[in-house]
Amino acid sequence: MDGWHRRSRIRLQKIILTENQKEILSNHAEQENPNESCAILFGKEIQKSIKVEKIFLTKNIEQSPVNFTISAEQRLEADKIERDSKLKIIGIFHSHPNTEAYPSDTDKKFMDLNPGVWVIFSGVSKNFRAYVLESEIKEIPIE
Repeated sequence: MDGWHRRSRIRLQKIILTENQKEILSNHAEQENPNESCAILFGKEIQKSIKVEKIFLTKNIEQSPVNFTISAEQRLEADKIERDSKLKIIGIFHSHPNTEAYPSDTDKKFMDLNPGVWVIFSGVSKNFRAYVLESEIKEIPIE
């Protein structure tokens, strides 16, 4: 996950995810269960909101139910998608198969290294929650 230091922190008030996008992400989480799933989110900033325009489903190379890592190859592919699509990498998605959708201590560490929105899906309650790290972790609404 580390390596995206160049991304600037943005003060977001909400993230816009369509029902279809939520379905894609929850299906990905179910397919990767019992391990955490992960994806890179591309989109546009509209005032203080982020609209997700593209989802790049990635593989959790750790194959772990409590951690995830996106391969260097897929991170490079995401950079290419960013250049070619003229969309920005605006965040990270991952699932918590056995817990609620709240950032773990590991997530908090990587949120500092990878600013942007972090969308987490709970395999327990089947809900999505989104977070940003400003001076502290802040939950933002998903529309």
